[in-house]
Amino acid sequence: MKTVRILIADDHEVMRTGVRALLESEPGWEVCGVAKTGREAVDQANRLRPDVVILDMNMPELNGLEAARLIKQLLPTTELLIFTARETEDLVREVFEAGAKSYIRKGDAASHLIDAVKMLAQHKPFFTTKVSEVLFAKFLDRSDTQPGEEKVAEPLTPREQEIVRLLAEGKSNKEVADTLGLSVRTAETHRANLMRKLKFSSLAELVRYAVRKEIVGS
Repeated sequence: MKTVRILIADDHEVMRTGVRALLESEPGWEVCGVAKTGREAVDQANRLRPDVVILDMNMPELNGLEAARLIKQLLPTTELLIFTARETEDLVREVFEAGAKSYIRKGDAASHLIDAVKMLAQHKPFFTTKVSEVLFAKFLDRSDTQPGEEKVAEPLTPREQEIVRLLAEGKSNKEVADTLGLSVRTAETHRANLMRKLKFSSLAELVRYAVRKEIVGS
């Protein structure tokens, strides 16, 4: 049985100790190093060349994403797992773009960490049900894109969503201005900026977008 060598990087001693005990309970697994900062994680990974690196998202000096990118550049075959406190579409995308193949909440470590490392040791990704739902929803969202529509590069602010809702409901620039307490010129500027941000050329595209995103009802 090949030994799986693992590096743990977390700035909380309790977390490092608990994760280490959990991992070392598995036959053939060895925690070859621990780090307290993102910079330490990169340096130790480069020196120890582990099979798997477990990175906390929030660490001093370098956060988990920054450390992951650097480690992947140095060690392309080393697999990365990132611990975090939240699961959002944007964060999921950033984690996988950084080169990690697994992403789990700290609170789920007891339930998922062993399975995640087993998969990573085989160079396979591991997703929790929640992350799978986020990724699948993103896939479905792409498949719903109408010809000529582009995906939004960044999420809309609450104010922008409100303006989209009003426009999709057929409100004029003056009605939008009155509802939000803006001048008509400011409302017109917001509308132009939104169309540019969404890369839409017609109000019909904006309405389809608002319905698909459930900003308004269909």
